Amino acid sequence: MSKLKIVEQEYTKKEVPKFNVGDTVKVLTKTLEGPDKVRLHPFEGVVIARAGSGVNTSFTVRRVSFGEGIERVFPLYSPNIERIEVLRQGKVKRAKLYYLRGKIGKHATKIEEKKEVK
Repeated sequence: MSKLKIVEQEYTKKEVPKFNVGDTVKVLTKTLEGPDKVRLHPFEGVVIARAGSGVNTSFTVRRVSFGEGIERVFPLYSPNIERIEVLRQGKVKRAKLYYLRGKIGKHATKIEEKKEVK
């Protein structure tokens, strides 16, 4: 095994839930409030893209706030991410959901929910 893979394994030990493009997630990030105070700031939205592999994996989350679309890119193994909660799984046919940028209002967040097979 290469030295690079050994170093990457140390950083990828963090438990990350399985989620895909189209899922609605809540990402809780650590925000510094003062010299010794940290609070968790939630960012809830639809995952519109995933990119990279290994330690370099990142994902883009989009939400509509007060009629304005907000997108944020998170590195998956960032130490600033406290946890990721999957709220619902979406049923999509594309790897990148950039077409949601052109949607307005409720259409921007409307993705069919995946039905679980028992």
